[in-house]
Amino acid sequence: MLAALALTFVVAPAAAEQLTLERIFASPSLDGPAPRKVRLSPDGSLATLLRNRPDDRDRYDLWGIDTKTGQARMLVDSAKIGSGGEISEAEKMRRERARVGGTKGIVDYEWAPDGKSVLVPIDGDLYLAGLDGKVRRLTDTPQSEIDAHVSRGGHYVSFVRDQNLFANDLATGAERQLTKDGSGTITCGTAEFVAQEEMDRFTGHWWAPGDKAVAVECYDEAQVKIVTRAAIGTDGTRTFEQRYPAAGTPNVAVSLYVVAPDGGSRVKVDLGPSADIYLARVNWAPDGRTLYVQRLSRDQKTLDLLAADPATGASHVLLSETSPTWVNLNYDFRALRDGSLIWGSERSGSKHLYRFVSGKWTQLTHGDWTLETDAQSHPTGLIGVDEKSHRLFFAANKDDLLESQVYAVDYLHPGEPRRLTERGYWNEAEMDGAGTRLLVTRSSPTQPSQVYLADAAGKRIAWIAENKLDASHPYAPYLAMHRPVTYGTIQTADGATLHYEMITPPLEPGKHYPVFFEHYGGPHLQQVKRSWMGALPQYWVSKGWIYFAIDNRGSANRGHAFEAPLYHAMGGVEVADQAAGARWLQTQPFVDPKRIATFGWSYGGYMTLKMLQANPGLYAAGIAGAPVTKWEFYDTAYTERYLGMPPYTASDTIADAAKISDPLLMLHGMADDNVVFENSTVMYGALQQAGARFEMMAYPGQTHGFNTRASLHRWKTIEDFLDRRVKNAPDK
Repeated sequence: MLAALALTFVVAPAAAEQLTLERIFASPSLDGPAPRKVRLSPDGSLATLLRNRPDDRDRYDLWGIDTKTGQARMLVDSAKIGSGGEISEAEKMRRERARVGGTKGIVDYEWAPDGKSVLVPIDGDLYLAGLDGKVRRLTDTPQSEIDAHVSRGGHYVSFVRDQNLFANDLATGAERQLTKDGSGTITCGTAEFVAQEEMDRFTGHWWAPGDKAVAVECYDEAQVKIVTRAAIGTDGTRTFEQRYPAAGTPNVAVSLYVVAPDGGSRVKVDLGPSADIYLARVNWAPDGRTLYVQRLSRDQKTLDLLAADPATGASHVLLSETSPTWVNLNYDFRALRDGSLIWGSERSGSKHLYRFVSGKWTQLTHGDWTLETDAQSHPTGLIGVDEKSHRLFFAANKDDLLESQVYAVDYLHPGEPRRLTERGYWNEAEMDGAGTRLLVTRSSPTQPSQVYLADAAGKRIAWIAENKLDASHPYAPYLAMHRPVTYGTIQTADGATLHYEMITPPLEPGKHYPVFFEHYGGPHLQQVKRSWMGALPQYWVSKGWIYFAIDNRGSANRGHAFEAPLYHAMGGVEVADQAAGARWLQTQPFVDPKRIATFGWSYGGYMTLKMLQANPGLYAAGIAGAPVTKWEFYDTAYTERYLGMPPYTASDTIADAAKISDPLLMLHGMADDNVVFENSTVMYGALQQAGARFEMMAYPGQTHGFNTRASLHRWKTIEDFLDRRVKNAPDK
């Protein structure tokens, strides 16, 4: 196996301030300011973002930065405005789906179209914050208002309360209930569980241009199985009767309506003859005369774009995507004012942009590269459109598989895309509605996340968050011990090329080092990339470990053929590819071949178990965090996309529990509503039944994403386990 690796043996530098786990999880964050939800005001005069506090890394406030002067000011202080009241269980679950569970203060916001105010949900109520510092409270109820939006015409603020959609008239303050179906098993106006968790759709209503109507989803959970979810906390156990669509069982029944803004009339949209579908995406045409609906089949092999008449509800299929495995969803659809459609598709094997006009396709981008998608954050393919200059802006890995860059292409006269961002960074971007300005968020292995404003040619106008690694930066005391990242490739026995990243301590001749081998391994995520990795990998290196990660087949951003080997075969090729990485490590002269420990969380936790089962003795130990162990416990959309309908015995971890003989640590949050705790308890039982020894740590009250305090305990537990069972263990 061949690797692109160049290492220099060096003398260790003079002692620098030492990283500790306590400091990594303390405030301020060693990454510096960690802005979220970076957006431009409608007129482009302000860049807004959610910024965490230096004294409380988990609390976020809304800030605005003047794009001409660079002056920053806090627009909404979450501690002064919020009530501190407990949010509803529905809102807690929405935050878990959005991967912001445990975050305090402001988690989202939305600009009003006139650019004079911002809608801010805090602690279950809604506020409208003006740029003059005045804040208007829109709701004050015992219930939480969720899925709130400002209408496109700016006349209304809409939200869901008690399973129904409401609208607040901003001119009069009058509140109207737009749907009355919501009660019992029916909810209107927001997205169902699998849409949020597996399709990256978090809303269930969409305003038409000019506020002439609003499209509203209603879903009925009557046929969805009820499960009792236990949230085991430090002060007791609470149980929730939850409708959970486990793999192979019925989904919600979805309906879509076009509703008048006063709620006085509505039209049902024809979604086709089959009720067993997914409502994937909904968009309005610029003139409001067509409602575009993306309908995904239950087996996820067919995606149809429907054009619906909002006056009658009648619809027809405009175009379809099909696949023998599965069709990946994206956010690359735009309906343009000239009547044409921009569409992202993998029909060529890689995700590229197309223009659809009067039934004819024009491919706009070409090549052995792909528009970016990362489901752990947000699909980052098509960023914006400038219809005046007929240009599309998108993020892709055209120049380097390990870098996301922003490009522009003319959609009337497509040619070679022009790169607008700097090489050596991982870039993501937002744009204003006119496609004239970019907000670029970037990082590199040596630079934490930065945000800057650029014009449509990519020229930087101003820093929004420079986050410069100077003497005042929280990470500055540790720069002297910061070690570089090495990137390279290996070839598998069957010819696949896999990319890895590695960080080593200063290597001493003749010394052999243990390896902290981290993996995820599941679909829709790229782990190896030229971006800031945070302080944790550097911590392991400072303790004498080599840090290593490799992207197996099934990972994102390599084209569909690289993903497809997972189809009906999870726990196979990705496990073999990780083993290829471990065996390559064993051949390196600076690696201790008997001290390679592997760690993964979520799908990575599942991978740890499968890796230990498939290759006893290859890994010195394994850590499985929040693992799926039985795919029948997981949801319909994810599991059936890759594995079809049950049973899933070959892909589960239960049957082969007896094959695990290497040291194993299992960790899980006892209130996890994503990968439920039962996954671990069933595996505990299987391991005990097989007589296998293992260690475990369960965390009361923690969900799939741990809070800061629990995260510190988790990593100290992992370190203690690895010190005892690997690093300081006697030679076998």
